[in-house]
Amino acid sequence: MTFTLEEIYETTNMILHQNLDIRTATLGINLKDLIDSDFESFRRKVYDRIVSHGGKLIEQSGILERKYGIPIVNKRIAITPVSLIMESHCSFEKYAQMAETLDIAAKDAGIDFIGGFGALVQKGMTRSDRMLVDVLPEILSTTERVCAFLNVGSNVSGLNMDAVNLLGGMLKKTARISASSVGCAKFVVFVNAPEDNPFMAGAFHGVGEGDATLNIGISGPGVVKSVVEKNRDCDLTRLSEVIKGTVFKITRSGELIGRELAAALGIHFGIVDISLASTTATGDSVANVLEAFGIEKIGTHGSTLALALLMNAVKKGGAMASGNVGGLSGTFIPISEDAGMIEAVQCGALGLDKLEALTAVCSVGLDMFAVPGDTPDETINAIIADELAIGIVNNKTTGVRIIPAFGKKAGEMIQFGGLLGTVPVMKVNPYSAKAFLNRGGRLPAPVTSMRN
Repeated sequence: MTFTLEEIYETTNMILHQNLDIRTATLGINLKDLIDSDFESFRRKVYDRIVSHGGKLIEQSGILERKYGIPIVNKRIAITPVSLIMESHCSFEKYAQMAETLDIAAKDAGIDFIGGFGALVQKGMTRSDRMLVDVLPEILSTTERVCAFLNVGSNVSGLNMDAVNLLGGMLKKTARISASSVGCAKFVVFVNAPEDNPFMAGAFHGVGEGDATLNIGISGPGVVKSVVEKNRDCDLTRLSEVIKGTVFKITRSGELIGRELAAALGIHFGIVDISLASTTATGDSVANVLEAFGIEKIGTHGSTLALALLMNAVKKGGAMASGNVGGLSGTFIPISEDAGMIEAVQCGALGLDKLEALTAVCSVGLDMFAVPGDTPDETINAIIADELAIGIVNNKTTGVRIIPAFGKKAGEMIQFGGLLGTVPVMKVNPYSAKAFLNRGGRLPAPVTSMRN
């Protein structure tokens, strides 16, 4: 891969002035071969592998940051879904001990987060899967770096409502026993979860992967906003072309770093995830990109069209630049991590219903939003199920990170700090779907499941 002097200049300008970065380098590692009937031996081997791989990731990432001047903001590890490797050690105490081992190993290696404390339960739950859900409140509230997930459905299997119905109570307990309810921010529930997603909280090393794989997540809302602001009078077709060209350049930078880092680690390069991911930094807001299109405040009428245009252009630009695009690839619209989204909620432009509508055209789903702490369990489950149904029917990944803010009412704020930012508590519909959800069972898969 070669670059012209003009491309190098443009990339330098993006880094210095428009918040371009490699959002995450996520190393996926297989742990299945470490399973041991001796649990203490098993834990030691898991610790050693994570520290060994993680230390190399930190070292080589630093070398590339200095070489190219592109920040690699987060260094992360994703592991084999824990429920698969804990089948023969299925107890509350051993699950908790394994989580502690993962947390300590990540800290000792210098890794920001470790993902994969989760399960694939789209058609049913094993005893190990069920134990994992039971232990999640303790894990999410007592560990610092462990992230968890459940995949509860797909367009092939449908939606496992029996699994969804466990989540409201689990999340409210997690919120109650963790500081500022922050434990909930480390858990995501998916349908159609990709096995190569580099972003937390949903990253895991899928069963279809090799022993070790490096996946790169790039971002650049500030870069896209800059070019949009320079093209205020063009029509939508031209606007799409401008964004495509910009994302092409961003993706090429990410692939260069990813391939060189994978080679330095001596492992397989996986994918580039081309998602536009917000941060709390000034100028790094996806909402502000849409407002630069001409939307007064995200959430008003026209916002879904604007987001659809942005998503389409981002995907096309990334696909032109790399043959290894994967993960979620699209646009995140979290509340807490995006200053423009927070402002839109606070001024009344954006409510929960419109946020759900926006997810029909974005790639991620309902992300990092808060609801009152006294929201009934079944209402939380219904919010989750509504969003996941969008993913199943539309054959796309959707996920939910919902925070039932303990002790908080609609309109109040929660301060998380750091990358997780600040989140306003959103009002929920007061009416109930309890009788419907209590039917349980599985939402049948749509006819796309029969395409074979």
